[in-house]
Amino acid sequence: MLVSGWYDPLVQLQHELVQLEEEGYILSPEIREEAAMLHPDADAYSERIEKIYKKLENLPMRPDWKYEEPDELEEIRALRPEGPRKLELKLSDAELLEHFHGAWRGRCVGCALGKPVECKSRSWIRDLLIRQGDWELHDYIRSAPELWCPRSQRENINCMEPDDDIHYTLVGLRVLETKGADFKWHDVADRWNSSLPYNAVCTAETQAILNYNMRHPRFCRPSGWGATPAFTRRFNNPYREWIGAAIRADFWGYAAAGNPELAAEFAYRDACWTHTKNGIYAEMFVAAVISAAFCESDPEKLIRIGLSEIPANCRFAEAVRLSLQWKKEAPTWEQFMDKLDERYKNMHCVHAINNLQIVVMALLYGNSTIDRNCALAVMGGMDTDCTAATTGSITGILNPESHLAERLNDTIEPNFIGESVCSMKALAERTLAVHRKIRECAK
Repeated sequence: MLVSGWYDPLVQLQHELVQLEEEGYILSPEIREEAAMLHPDADAYSERIEKIYKKLENLPMRPDWKYEEPDELEEIRALRPEGPRKLELKLSDAELLEHFHGAWRGRCVGCALGKPVECKSRSWIRDLLIRQGDWELHDYIRSAPELWCPRSQRENINCMEPDDDIHYTLVGLRVLETKGADFKWHDVADRWNSSLPYNAVCTAETQAILNYNMRHPRFCRPSGWGATPAFTRRFNNPYREWIGAAIRADFWGYAAAGNPELAAEFAYRDACWTHTKNGIYAEMFVAAVISAAFCESDPEKLIRIGLSEIPANCRFAEAVRLSLQWKKEAPTWEQFMDKLDERYKNMHCVHAINNLQIVVMALLYGNSTIDRNCALAVMGGMDTDCTAATTGSITGILNPESHLAERLNDTIEPNFIGESVCSMKALAERTLAVHRKIRECAK
């Protein structure tokens, strides 16, 4: 059954073949040849695609495949290294409020800073900024005809405009406000249905919510009936290891401040129905790092705490450990990026693994200020609004001060049903209220 939510079925098939190889599966020459013979126009919705998909079932694994990458929480936990699981949170509620405000501010700064150059390469961004006299980046990007999102360009910016990186943080807030700590994965899906326009979600999320709604009638059935994470995350979904889950991690880390294990569990429930393997681990990692940032300020220690909540022997963990090694070998962030670009040159620019390495780079080479760390993430290229938003969220917890944040006037204008124009301070206050409830439940 050809059901596609992001690209047409032929393009999704092409992405699926790449994804399967990245997961360690062996594609036969016959399958490759059949796929190569399909025409972009004539075969975009051809039954020939379905025949190829049938052949993709039960593919053999590479005999030298060394990674352990389960999708289920208990199996993930069985493979993680030792970690603190829970830290001592010494902040008063007044201090927590300041940190939550900083997190929201940082997330918005990073998102707005990266939006105009989303999915542009590092070299492309560098060339643009040099032409504009702004290398290295220190302010919002100047307007230019070739850029995206005019409202996030320097001459026009006055708030955080609608963006999925912010919408998903609002989803986390609303889910925990309404369902509490015992929320289920389908509570997240239902919140998407009630709050997000379909065109506000992308890649894996587009396909997963489509899959969910195919198996979830609006009437006559309980929530989630007929849909399972195993189906929604995989059916026609070649984007299952891309960055989409990682950008949804932040609020789980805020709510479970000081409790990285719980933050990672919340992130798992959020990710498990849209992503698999390293797509899931990326969100768990980010949530754990954010949670720990309320108790620990050293970037490397935060990164290692994030690693302690995911399988030690997965591709994502391997990449993060490589990043820590590169920091020792590369004196500058650009030399770090040279290594990353060479090692992962064939990986899609929206994949979770390479993009989260940019977040790690920004934390390791930055100066623990929102403005500098977010600028580093943007200059790294690829999915710039996502990486910089995550970087800003973490950094904003560590240090809420930001010149760039002032330009946003503490204002978010979401395209989110049930949330009108809102202040970041008000969102921080709601975050504190949620955190208090979660903290009491976790005692």
